[in-house]
Amino acid sequence: MKVLVAMSGGVDSSVAAALMLEAGHEVIGVTLKQWEGPDGEMPTAGCCTVADAEDARRVSAQLDIPYYMLDYTDEFRTKVIDRFGADYLAGRTPNPCIECNRRVRFSALLERSAALGCEALVTGHHARVRRQPEGYRLFAGHDTGKDQSYVLHMLGQAELARVLLPIGELTKDEVRAKAGSLGLRTASKPDSQDICFVTSGDYRDFLREHFPESTRPGDIVDSEGAVVGSHEGSSGFTIGQRRGLGISATEPRYVVDIQPATATIVVGTRDQLAVAGVKVAEVSWVSGEAPTQPAVDIKVRYRSRPVAALIEGERADWTAWFEGESAAPGQAAVFYDDDEVLGGGTITEVIRNG
Repeated sequence: MKVLVAMSGGVDSSVAAALMLEAGHEVIGVTLKQWEGPDGEMPTAGCCTVADAEDARRVSAQLDIPYYMLDYTDEFRTKVIDRFGADYLAGRTPNPCIECNRRVRFSALLERSAALGCEALVTGHHARVRRQPEGYRLFAGHDTGKDQSYVLHMLGQAELARVLLPIGELTKDEVRAKAGSLGLRTASKPDSQDICFVTSGDYRDFLREHFPESTRPGDIVDSEGAVVGSHEGSSGFTIGQRRGLGISATEPRYVVDIQPATATIVVGTRDQLAVAGVKVAEVSWVSGEAPTQPAVDIKVRYRSRPVAALIEGERADWTAWFEGESAAPGQAAVFYDDDEVLGGGTITEVIRNG
């Protein structure tokens, strides 16, 4: 086949490209430019930096494959950045990497792969796609510590029919060993954990610069409504946050609610973080159909453990009931059956106990 490989400049996508070459495919490497500075330059910190693009280019040269950089900065700003700011101003906690996958990255790469005559899009995600008689199914990566299936939950049958994930059956150590055996410059490169457009390492700096209305001051109150402190902007807080609250208490306090209309932050105990369920919108199902049984496993954060849940709903609006977890509007709720991804959507509301 002729395939297009999304090259992030990391070891995973580097090895994905190498494996496709070893399998005899014709390979083209591509990097999306999604964020730029005031003079059009790529960021120098975070992920998707100019150094990452250079690593992708040099790995492509080492593998002797064509390499292109594609400019999608306008689409990224309108579909990801603007939504990111609006979510925080509304008291939500967004996941911009998921929104990028949902609204920019996969649609752009699949469209470009077709334009270049490629039969498949290849990425370095730690997840697995299996073709079975009933259709394509999405599973967690073999390396559970590096699994990225959570951020791919929006992919449906049309996308999975054209997506290959060649490192999904490998552990991260095996990926690095393969890169080392090939002499790839990315073999020992650390994984990036940063948001591409947050160059300081703190998303609050980005919000203050690009969404100055996020700095509206307000009160910090306890669950009884008593004022226990003040803050300089509610967008600087996330549900479940413990550190950096600027208050004193005899036991740990966590952010349990954000009320942007009054710029009020509500803090409480760890027990008060737990929710009875969440309402989820924009739900899509990998198979194209909702599961026939209400019992699923749910993850409400990228690194959270799956917990048993019961779901009810129709079309794109669902409610999931579960115990023992905190959750934040704006995050993704992803539904699993063991290690298979069933689908997911965006949390719009949490349902408190009692």
